[in-house]
Amino acid sequence: MKLTLPFPPSVNGYWRSTKQGMKISAFGRSFRINTFAAVVEQLKRAPQPITVDVEVNVVLYPPDKRRRDLDNYQKALFDSLTHAGIWGDDSQIKRFTVEWGELTKGGRAELTITKF
Repeated sequence: MKLTLPFPPSVNGYWRSTKQGMKISAFGRSFRINTFAAVVEQLKRAPQPITVDVEVNVVLYPPDKRRRDLDNYQKALFDSLTHAGIWGDDSQIKRFTVEWGELTKGGRAELTITKF
């Protein structure tokens, strides 16, 4: 399965601290909604959750030239795909690779999900 998604927030932008503990930020919730919409649009339906272990290849196309840590983007991306119903839980990911793509206006993430 191949999906193109919005550029994810970093883990620092995905969470916010409240008196009740850590919560998903407004930006994180918006990303989840936009991810679900992108999945439905590309699949032409709501997804049927994958039930097997998977391998995920991620290419992140940043929206600008700011320095970013490559390892800060998977949490929002994988949690949003869980929320969208791509798989039952992101613990099904047994291997993933992540790399930077070229600078792209607006940014995006391209994922390829295969059986592990």
